[in-house]
Amino acid sequence: MTKDSALFKQFDSKRESCPECGEDLVFRNGKAGPFLGCSAYPKCEYTKALHPEHDPDLDQLIPNSECPECSKPLAVKHGRYGIFIGCSGFPDCHFIDNKDSQENTDTQIECPKCHQGHLLKKQNRFGKTFYPCSAYPKCNYAVNFPPVAQSCEACGWPIMLEKYLRGKNVLVCPQKKCGHKV
Repeated sequence: MTKDSALFKQFDSKRESCPECGEDLVFRNGKAGPFLGCSAYPKCEYTKALHPEHDPDLDQLIPNSECPECSKPLAVKHGRYGIFIGCSGFPDCHFIDNKDSQENTDTQIECPKCHQGHLLKKQNRFGKTFYPCSAYPKCNYAVNFPPVAQSCEACGWPIMLEKYLRGKNVLVCPQKKCGHKV
């Protein structure tokens, strides 16, 4: 028996009603997983999280903290990409504290495609590191391995990528047609 099916059986025996309109609550599936929603949707848009750690009503206020934009207290929040610190005045204030974020670290290596931006070190939502151009969306150049400001000896491309292959650090040309290794 899966975790979700156990929740369904547990819910079936209780049959909760919507606190806003009185209709029955039914199971629904969304991008964040299963949740309870009002059966009178779209007239009533009430939803209830099945997992309390994802319930926005449970955001914990941080004592003696203040939002720099609206002066309301900051709170520990749960979002799509994990836990973060944000303003308790959302949706009026969209402040998010990203002191610990390692996003947008500039590598000081010029983009080899557009020659206007630099390659930035970023993380995707799964925690993998990649290196896109800072001139995005004008330039969509990105690589998945750390770039090195060294020209390829074979094709002359202005950067090489540092890869760990067969127990050694190797510089590889990012051009598919070239594939030169040093």
